[in-house]
Amino acid sequence: MNKVFFACITVLFTLSLSNAQSTLRTKHFNLDKGIALQGHDPVSYFNNGKALKGDKQFVASVEGISYYFSSATNKDLFLKSPKKFEPQYGGWCAYAMGSSGEKVEVDPETFKISNGKLYLFYHSWVNNTLTKWNKDESNLKPTADKNWTILFH
Repeated sequence: MNKVFFACITVLFTLSLSNAQSTLRTKHFNLDKGIALQGHDPVSYFNNGKALKGDKQFVASVEGISYYFSSATNKDLFLKSPKKFEPQYGGWCAYAMGSSGEKVEVDPETFKISNGKLYLFYHSWVNNTLTKWNKDESNLKPTADKNWTILFH
């Protein structure tokens, strides 16, 4: 009887932690109408070297975050290893996270893959933060990692 009781308590505890994690993610991730990456396919950045618009017929949600994919194949790849494809810093501008710790919108077509991670950047006709990131990535990245950890908890 005690084993069943402790198993039930463990399951309930795990579910509550999972729900809390999902809530935290949806609160802090850059979502447009509930969809990450402004509807772009996260796998396309890695496999196509560019941002492809996803299709709502190929949608998947992981820990409260929904993504669109350009194909069923990309959706399946993502679901096998979502952490591999999710953008860093919740999809907010990596440069802004490193320079000021702020959540700043991005241009989903301005990105960088570095060490197997996807970084997104703000880009307007007068300001491309990817260029600034590239000039000082060795200092900005550790600061961005630290700032995101502070914001996310």
